[in-house]
Amino acid sequence: MPIFALRTTSNREDQVFDFVTSNISKKGLDVYGVVRAHGLRGYIFLEARDRESAEESYQGVPYARGLLPAPIDYAEIENMLEQVKVEVNIRKGDIVEIISGSFKRDQAKVSRVDQDKEEVVVELLEAAVPIPMTLSLDSVKVIRRDETGGGEEKKIVEEPEEERVEIRESVEEVMKESSKEESKEKKEEEKVKKTGKIKKKPVIEDVDMNLDDDEFELNV
Repeated sequence: MPIFALRTTSNREDQVFDFVTSNISKKGLDVYGVVRAHGLRGYIFLEARDRESAEESYQGVPYARGLLPAPIDYAEIENMLEQVKVEVNIRKGDIVEIISGSFKRDQAKVSRVDQDKEEVVVELLEAAVPIPMTLSLDSVKVIRRDETGGGEEKKIVEEPEEERVEIRESVEEVMKESSKEESKEKKEEEKVKKTGKIKKKPVIEDVDMNLDDDEFELNV
């Protein structure tokens, strides 16, 4: 696939990177990779099916200043990149969506995963005759998973870890406060049952007022 260099305003590379990747995801563009080379100012790189797809990815993006006239060779940026092997969380039985290639946007079921070769064998769900296909791990994404082992599928939903922590702490605080209130009420009820007395507020029984001297005398 051709690689295109997108010029950006200096020191705005990260912002352009975020906007472009968001555009690609929303529009489903045929752009297969976006690279922000550390230490290189004024450029990010797009791996796309063609120049038109690359150009569409940054339409309306602030600080994006256009593509260089010609594609560049991978060898020109290879020394700027760091290759990191990441284990993909895909299991046998998962329902995945194909995100690149001829079967892009089709759904399939995983029949085998080979982490060493970074490959996955899938069968298309809508195919009349299931035919196993071998794809690279980065060409699919999990959308449903059988968590129970009994055939009940669970939709994969990403939830920020920070939000989960805040919600859990909030619930725990409410439960603690509620438990304290219940405990206090039970103690009061038990005390009433044992003594047969209900705690009353003091009442002023008699009030003597001397209006002539502008003084009040209270006798309780």
